[in-house]
Amino acid sequence: MADKDLKNIALLIDADNTTPKGIDPVLTVMAELGQVNIKRAYGNFAKNNLSKWGEITHKYGIQPQQQFDLTAGKNATDMAMTIDAIDLLYQGKVDGFGIMSSDSDFTPLVTRLRQDGLVVYGFGSTSKTPAAFKSACTRFIDIDALIKGASDEADAPKSNSGKAKAGIDDELVELLGTAWKAAHRDDDGFAQMGEVGQIAGNRSSFDVRNYGFKRLSDLFEAIEQFKIERRDNTVWVKRLR
Repeated sequence: MADKDLKNIALLIDADNTTPKGIDPVLTVMAELGQVNIKRAYGNFAKNNLSKWGEITHKYGIQPQQQFDLTAGKNATDMAMTIDAIDLLYQGKVDGFGIMSSDSDFTPLVTRLRQDGLVVYGFGSTSKTPAAFKSACTRFIDIDALIKGASDEADAPKSNSGKAKAGIDDELVELLGTAWKAAHRDDDGFAQMGEVGQIAGNRSSFDVRNYGFKRLSDLFEAIEQFKIERRDNTVWVKRLR
């Protein structure tokens, strides 16, 4: 892809509600959307608990946006992030956003950005992030799973069998099963895996990385309720039960 064709992507970081450990894998994921030319982290960096953000801002080209706690109980970080996001939206120069936060207060912002047709990836802790924020995002990706996946790959790059089953539950099987049922199927009941994945993604913030996989085919292979079949360069999937 030529540089002129790259999408312009903004990554806005709620430093109060996320971890700097995730910045590297998050930027790797954001490369799917385009070139991350705008990287801003918001918070009161005078606090000791945000000191590690200061250590990595130069390394990753992140602009720290200092927000002092002027009033107890009021979150200036959320307001500053929201204002900047809307400014970027109306400037018309950004094609997509990444929001690093586990704060549900950003749900209306994400909804507004998507109403203008922009892709919004959310990155936060699944255990801490309310369902409303996760559902509002085009994709919501568990930042803890990203960090673990990057660590596992570094520790044992040749031992990944793609068969880990972390997080696979009845809800996921039902989501994929419903997507398979809605897809076009051949006479043997197989549907193109890409179409199934797209339907699942449209119905929720589904992303295979939340379950410890890099590829959708690896996820389907790990779920015993599905069978995959490779035909030429296309992967097909069928629900068995």
